[in-house]
Amino acid sequence: MVSQVDTSAIRDSDQQQFSDLAEPYRRELHAYCYRLLGSLQDAEDSVQETMLRAWRRLDTFEGRASFRAWLYKIATNVCLDALDKATRRGLPAMLYPSADPQATQVLTVNDPVWLDPFPDEWLDEAEMGLEARYAQRESVTLAFLTALQVLPSRQRAVLVLCDVLDWKASEVATLLEITISAANSALHRARSTLTKHYHSPVAERMQV
Repeated sequence: MVSQVDTSAIRDSDQQQFSDLAEPYRRELHAYCYRLLGSLQDAEDSVQETMLRAWRRLDTFEGRASFRAWLYKIATNVCLDALDKATRRGLPAMLYPSADPQATQVLTVNDPVWLDPFPDEWLDEAEMGLEARYAQRESVTLAFLTALQVLPSRQRAVLVLCDVLDWKASEVATLLEITISAANSALHRARSTLTKHYHSPVAERMQV
């Protein structure tokens, strides 16, 4: 944990010291934002915005939670803001034939084809066991990300934090500034919805 004195010293000196403190968390924040947003570019933009906000607001870090948790709180708010404002991405016209105005059936696209595959280099698996490594890789598959899209944004954040990153409900409640019972309720609803759209060993573990 970084104290207020430490962060004040960093804030008063130069950005390089802040970068040394925050950069070790960039890769895991990339993965987190990607799970919430489903887009590599949006995830990168959100992490950049997270780092910028953290630098600008460093003097507000009080040290009551870890610096990592503080970064996750900023990243969550950035992603939730993006999801609240987001509209469905336009699909490239060349992917589908032109619509026939005389046709009686309309072509529908059920899969969120804008989801980007996750690059292996964004995964930090150096100290993970085999089972943990498998679970992490499954949590960034397109199938899992597709299922996440059906969840409301806050339920999505709660589920990723609890069931993918193993945060406690109390920690998630603090991050989202809600009660523990509200966090547990959101997690229960998210799990119930997800299992209707996604079946795997990871999903089964979420029900335990």
